[in-house]
Amino acid sequence: MSTPSQAPPELVPDESLVIHRVVEPPTSRRQRLVMGLVLVGVGLIAVLAFGVSARSGFDAAFRLSPTDAAVPVPDIVVPARATAIVLGAVVLLLGAWHLVRGFSRRATKWIATIAVVCFIFSFLCWAATGKQDTEIDLLGLMQQTIFLAVPLILGALAGVLCERSGVINVAIEGQMLAGAFLGALAASMAHNLGVGVLAAVFGGGVMGALLAVFSIRYLVNQVVLGVVLNVFALGLTGFAYDMFMKNQADRYNEPGFFGQVEIPLLGDIPVLGPLLFNANVIVYAAYVLLVVIHIALFRTRWGLRTRAVGEHPKAADTMGINVLRVRYRNVILGGLVAGLAGAYLTVGTVGAFSKNISSGKGFIALAALIFGRWSPLGALGAALLFGFADALQTVLSYTQTPVPIPSSFLAMLPYLATLFAVAGLVGRVQAPAADGVPYTKE
Repeated sequence: MSTPSQAPPELVPDESLVIHRVVEPPTSRRQRLVMGLVLVGVGLIAVLAFGVSARSGFDAAFRLSPTDAAVPVPDIVVPARATAIVLGAVVLLLGAWHLVRGFSRRATKWIATIAVVCFIFSFLCWAATGKQDTEIDLLGLMQQTIFLAVPLILGALAGVLCERSGVINVAIEGQMLAGAFLGALAASMAHNLGVGVLAAVFGGGVMGALLAVFSIRYLVNQVVLGVVLNVFALGLTGFAYDMFMKNQADRYNEPGFFGQVEIPLLGDIPVLGPLLFNANVIVYAAYVLLVVIHIALFRTRWGLRTRAVGEHPKAADTMGINVLRVRYRNVILGGLVAGLAGAYLTVGTVGAFSKNISSGKGFIALAALIFGRWSPLGALGAALLFGFADALQTVLSYTQTPVPIPSSFLAMLPYLATLFAVAGLVGRVQAPAADGVPYTKE
């Protein structure tokens, strides 16, 4: 008896060699020209405004380590004017190359990231020439960026859960506001921060349930419904604040806040340790949720069903998926996550509730969701960008720049970044096909 390996060559069946070639579509001519011109313009600004106009003879020092670090990292010191010019020239060359030859579609986002980083450091080099021996706390800037980005990350994740299953969530602001109020109230009354977090998550979940019932059961226009829920949350929490918290803050509005918890060993890693592993529990919860939602959305049956419902609910229904149940479940889950973002605003940071404490963060999270193309990791990048724009105004407020920058302009930076990101940089994005489309089973 002969085995297949011992069979004569003429008896062995022919094996077909299948070669898969991935053909990447080229970037369109219009998109290439627009992005190339934008990069050239940004590069010229960096070279002329931040480089040529900077004072010569100054150094830019960037601090990367706290003073009490176990493993200190030396500061990065560079000649400010020359570095600003070189970084601007890099952006200029990238733009010129994109105009002439064009980068591939896949490389474009990395080119844009490099250009943004070069532009920011060129600006910081210019800012360092306002006063001799100015030191920019780069580690503090990055810590502040993460600190401010956490509610945006959680809010954007809430939007991902809803909109991937076909329900537009404009009510993130209201869900965060309800969570922030209930978190502060419950933690103050129970003298327990954990209770406050649970109450905040519950409050966000209730707002999510309202969104689900009215949009899925009663087919109310989802955008209008989201606006109404935001106004409702703003009015209700404002009224309750006046009734309970304003004059009895010691009883109803002094919850305290979570302290920082340094993770052993990981917290001692230079730069990354104090940046990522020395935060409060809500920040760590945001890390976990980010990873879990990303894996669940793209690697599990639940994620496949969610995306199917968001793209083609009729086909999903034909395959036996209960479309309405998936939408109900995901919208309420999104509300729970947004409620956690609200908890971060009170028991996670300042330790008190104030009227309209979310102050538009829900809308910026919605912009991060769109800028991140309805994916958890994309939303993370967008939220960090908006958080950086917010943190930059803090750093610049105590840095003496060569030309004084008005504080009102600095306060406008996050919203300006949001506007450019959604309207200018992101270009055309494709939402889930059935996003905002009600579904009724025939």
